Amino acid sequence: MDRRRFLTTSAVAAAATAAAAAPTVAPRPQNPPRGPFRLRYAPHFGMFQHHAPDLLDQLQFAFDQGFRAWEDNGMAGRPVAEQERIAAKMEQLGIEMGVFVAHADFRAPTFASGKAEHRDRVLADLKAAVEVGKRVRAKWCTVVPGTVDPRQEPGFQTANVVDLLKRCADVCAESGLIMVLEALNFRDHPTLLLTKIAQGYQICRAVAHPSCKLLDDLYHQQVSEGNLIPNLDRAFDEIAYFQIGDNPGRNEPGTGEVHFKNVFGHLHGKGYAGLLGMEHGNSRGDRDGELAVIEAYRQADAY
Repeated sequence: MDRRRFLTTSAVAAAATAAAAAPTVAPRPQNPPRGPFRLRYAPHFGMFQHHAPDLLDQLQFAFDQGFRAWEDNGMAGRPVAEQERIAAKMEQLGIEMGVFVAHADFRAPTFASGKAEHRDRVLADLKAAVEVGKRVRAKWCTVVPGTVDPRQEPGFQTANVVDLLKRCADVCAESGLIMVLEALNFRDHPTLLLTKIAQGYQICRAVAHPSCKLLDDLYHQQVSEGNLIPNLDRAFDEIAYFQIGDNPGRNEPGTGEVHFKNVFGHLHGKGYAGLLGMEHGNSRGDRDGELAVIEAYRQADAY
């Protein structure tokens, strides 16, 4: 036999034998499932759309990446059938529903004015929110109590706000739904009535109802006043929900000035077991940017 042909044939045979003997290795998933986070962060629809265009698939993707909560500001505006499909998928996965917006008017003094037409509209919105909450198994809904009324003294405006919130709280109490009042920053929303945590705390203490609490949006409060940890400590017994966004930019942790690892660690140390809504954008608008958001939360998660 020709020596060169013999060696070539032998090498091929040996390679084939080795390949047959080697164990079969399954291809590694591109985004393998990961364990849950220590705190209960809640993404929103669109945050992972490059990985899962379909709404229900976004819930599945988020669950696989360790998220056990979700929020959807626009839930009340979705068709009932869609609300029910989303709720069923969340129940299947064990994902808890966070906030949806029940009432938010950025142009009118819907709470501060004391006018009947504003009052009736607000109460109708809260009654509708109760039904949405039942449908999607939500415990919280966001309320932004309108703009200031420049024709009234601040004290009278606050009294009107408290009176209407008491009526709203009675509506919510029927189902156990909790309004969370969101204080927004003066820079982005210069005419709104509620802007700071101490102000919201004062209002909630005056309403004195378990269905009226505070939403501490850490992005807005970093813009308005900073002092995040001392303020949340002072108001903690009236805070039922947190939202997240770094400043400047309102993107994921690590893209701005807030030391979220310290904030999350502090909340974990206080025994906070509620939700933290990821109400921010992605600093990068592509598939890798979505993975960067997840990694940012892994890096900042409570230690």
